[in-house]
Amino acid sequence: MACGSCGTSENGVPRGCKSNGNCGTGTCGSGSEKLAVFDWLSNMTLPSGQERFHIFEIRFKNGRKHFYKNVNNLSLRIGDIVAVEGSPGHDVGVVSLAGELVKVQMKKRKVDSESPDLKKIYRKASQKDIDIWQKARDRELETQRIGREIIGRLGLEMKLSDVEFQGDNNKATFYYTADGRVDFRQLIKDLASEFSIRVEMKQVGARQEAARLGGVGSCGRELCCSTWLTDFRKVTTSAARYQQLSLNPSKLAGQCGKLKCCLNFELDTYLDALKSYPKQDTVLQTVNGNAVFVKMDIFKKLLWYTYKDESFKWYKLTLDQVHEIIELNKKNKKAAPLEEYEGDAVVSEKKLTFEDSAGEDSLTRFDTPKRRRNKRRKKKKPQTEKVAAQHNNQKNQQKNQQNQPKAKSNNRNRNKKRRPKRRPNNDKK
Repeated sequence: MACGSCGTSENGVPRGCKSNGNCGTGTCGSGSEKLAVFDWLSNMTLPSGQERFHIFEIRFKNGRKHFYKNVNNLSLRIGDIVAVEGSPGHDVGVVSLAGELVKVQMKKRKVDSESPDLKKIYRKASQKDIDIWQKARDRELETQRIGREIIGRLGLEMKLSDVEFQGDNNKATFYYTADGRVDFRQLIKDLASEFSIRVEMKQVGARQEAARLGGVGSCGRELCCSTWLTDFRKVTTSAARYQQLSLNPSKLAGQCGKLKCCLNFELDTYLDALKSYPKQDTVLQTVNGNAVFVKMDIFKKLLWYTYKDESFKWYKLTLDQVHEIIELNKKNKKAAPLEEYEGDAVVSEKKLTFEDSAGEDSLTRFDTPKRRRNKRRKKKKPQTEKVAAQHNNQKNQQKNQQNQPKAKSNNRNRNKKRRPKRRPNNDKK
């Protein structure tokens, strides 16, 4: 969340974007990047004889910022970890802004630079201070879990949203939301005895809770209140009506459960465009009867009307046509039927064309799976290997022919002794 994960670090090195101190989005080396301020006066040199502004802006967990006086004339720059005055003890934070831009921020927040309530910067944080600070930060999740169990056991109607430990690990601030007044005196005693710390309870609103926790909105981007939005202005349902949005609470509500702050972002643009539109309760008098307003498309300058007797059919008219009908009605004349105007209400729309072959392939080309071939393709051998293989095959064939036994004769009487042929006896007659 805006490098908010850098607030959790290992061995003093910020995590998250993994740039480890060299991020172009702000002051990444400092850890958490919620509500980061870009110092656009950093490359400006001070006039001769003018000293640097002695007040610095220090950032703590989840974008909490305060101004502190540099009474010891320390050489500080953005991203330095410092030990500052706490109540009581000391706290550890990160320098988020320095120089002349601090005056601009103090004027914006209406903070007096000469106020005695401004606390002091003690020193640059030592390694011991950082180790204690990290140890305290590691306790926050477990403390929050046990604190919720204690609240449930006491039956208090409140929601514990976050826990923030002071840098010296001696004090913790518990942020909660509640609809009404809550008597948490017993809760403070139980928490103090459970964790052996000083306990401070601080109630926040639903929007402040969402800003501290962070998240992703329905637009797919990070919440505005957790990145750059600091002043929460009133948002009403009339802002949605002016923008022709459906009054669906689930779509108009943000993560905090209230109406989205972004409903006010484009409200002025819609109000300026609506100045040229007639009132929605204006009735158009035509020959076929009176027509009433249904809806409009503000930036396309289109309006839809329907007859009172035929509410199921809508007629699309342009803004100029509606003004023309209204002018005729002011002269006590009835306009032509809306069907005639609807034919002339043509809005030219640009059609997307493709010059290359992208998008011309069939959408069903992947529906039928291809048949898998089980035959393995033989790898082609180099020409030298082919010649050697043929030569070896010829040698093997010759050896096999030499070692092959001779075939047996088909003469069955080959092993029998040959009998002498009898000569014919010519003596006997």
